[in-house]
Amino acid sequence: MSGPRSGAAIAAAARALVGVPFRLQGRDPALGLDCVGLVGAAMRAAGYAPMMPGDYGLRFGDDRRADDWAQAAGLRPVMARAVGDMMLVRPGALHRHLLILVPGGFVHAHAGLRRVVETPGAPPWPVLRIWRA
Repeated sequence: MSGPRSGAAIAAAARALVGVPFRLQGRDPALGLDCVGLVGAAMRAAGYAPMMPGDYGLRFGDDRRADDWAQAAGLRPVMARAVGDMMLVRPGALHRHLLILVPGGFVHAHAGLRRVVETPGAPPWPVLRIWRA
């Protein structure tokens, strides 16, 4: 499936957000996005209506809460990776980060670069969860 409400549509929507400024707890692409906001914005642009969390900080280590948030957003856990999937990764002991798989890489809100970027290849961090809309 490659129309609206598909992994390909989520990936295309994520790529369209590359260059948007980074903003912690940002939900509006016009003002800035964090990784949670990126997932929400890409899903909405692809025809989904996710409920996204608002009660988190830059450091977060509760994977069970992340599972609850994913379920509330309409995501389901999967084992194999596919374009448009959302991944929860662990860049540091108390740091969790969301990204979206696109052909040849992934899109994520990069706090250090202060913008949404596309990075080629596989994520360099341990993968904790893979979710699909």
